[in-house]
Amino acid sequence: MTEQAAEPLTRAAASEAVTGLGWRFVLGVMQTTVQASGLREAAELAASVAAEAGQAADDRLLADIRGTELILRVQHPSGGMPTAAETDLVGLLSQILIARGLKPEPRTAGRSVQMVEIAIDALDIPGVLPFWRAVLGYVNDPGSDGPPRAIVDPAGQCSAVWFQQMTEPRPQRNRIHLDISVPHDQAQQRIEAAIAAGGVLVSDAEAPAFWVLADAEGNEACITTWQGRDP
Repeated sequence: MTEQAAEPLTRAAASEAVTGLGWRFVLGVMQTTVQASGLREAAELAASVAAEAGQAADDRLLADIRGTELILRVQHPSGGMPTAAETDLVGLLSQILIARGLKPEPRTAGRSVQMVEIAIDALDIPGVLPFWRAVLGYVNDPGSDGPPRAIVDPAGQCSAVWFQQMTEPRPQRNRIHLDISVPHDQAQQRIEAAIAAGGVLVSDAEAPAFWVLADAEGNEACITTWQGRDP
């Protein structure tokens, strides 16, 4: 692999490279879904696509079979930002699928692909992080630089948990919230749906990186995208 191919891409570059292929870049991962006629065909498709992609798919391609849906995710082996190797793999996978008459689409079960994180506000992150790592059976996020502030499911099945530094106690406000990372072109639709369902917009000061929403009792959730995060 060339040095240029190993260079991490910006979020904008990663998104631009895969959006036109029926994939979406969400929280460091590129995702798409393919419809099969049944569970067996989905499983056979996953095996044949992986075989045809060859060594390039090793440690980069994850396949999740849900009934008639084959959900594909491509990410850097370290868990960090993707490089040209990952976007090239997405292009190869798309060619393989299209050659089989299949259409990659960034939706699953009727909604956009997404990633969900749980955020915990803490005064003493080193003091509480080990508890959550142990009780969940998680590990430190391998894609993080410096002191760990996030933990992940080593099986890749459940939501990541990250810790947000507090500066003072905040007993009258919830200190655990969900971050729902959606494709950049789906954020506004998701926000409008949440507000129509009784939610309120708390803040859009950091948009389009994230919007803070809350339910009728003030419990918060953030809709996030890759946008507005590159240096």
